[in-house]
Amino acid sequence: MLSKSQARFFFLGGTIVSFLIFLGLSWKSLSDDVPRQTNAQNLTPEVVRGKHLWESNNCMGCHTIFGEGAYYAPELTKVMERRGEAYVKLALTSKTPWSPRGRKMVAYGFSDAEAADLIAFLTWCGNVDLNGFPAKPKYQQLSTNQ
Repeated sequence: MLSKSQARFFFLGGTIVSFLIFLGLSWKSLSDDVPRQTNAQNLTPEVVRGKHLWESNNCMGCHTIFGEGAYYAPELTKVMERRGEAYVKLALTSKTPWSPRGRKMVAYGFSDAEAADLIAFLTWCGNVDLNGFPAKPKYQQLSTNQ
């Protein structure tokens, strides 16, 4: 059993050591990892306008991006890799609501320029290094000689 002064020393020592570790890891992340992983050099005016469109139309009310947002509609971090530009542009410029797999997508009817800005934003998001998020599904090969 620790005495009162030993417990106080143990608590303060642990707190100080934990705080120093936290500061060191924060410094390392901010000085090296985050700027390299986010590809900030690729932020163009189109990407910024696409981000503003994303926010002003409350896309996160249904979709997730970088794992944040609602879970009603598909995760869009790597949508350009999965679906391609033509599919995304068609979805964004559609004048009528459509229901892929039973989930209704609002018909925003974006102009071609707005769709291009959103595509630039989604392309930039897909190129951010997220340390393996979202995980790629592991598909099993079917044997042809069964």
